[in-house]
Amino acid sequence: MPDSQLLHLVIGGELKDLNGTTFRDLSKVDLVGAYPNYGEALAAWRGKAQSTVDNALMRYFIIHAHKLLNPEDDDHDHAH
Repeated sequence: MPDSQLLHLVIGGELKDLNGTTFRDLSKVDLVGAYPNYGEALAAWRGKAQSTVDNALMRYFIIHAHKLLNPEDDDHDHAH
């Protein structure tokens, strides 16, 4: 039986300041993609984060969308 899908989203953009998570311009938020598991989302996040390392205000995030869709089913461990 295949593993169940655990939807993760990767998004990013320029923040207003380094101490927060508020984007400077929501119309410019980069929706990198939707991924079926944490590992694939992490790989996409790393690629984007590394490609924007010269801009301190540019940040990318992994959103655990499966928790939002099914919060009662969250028994997935993301430890490496």
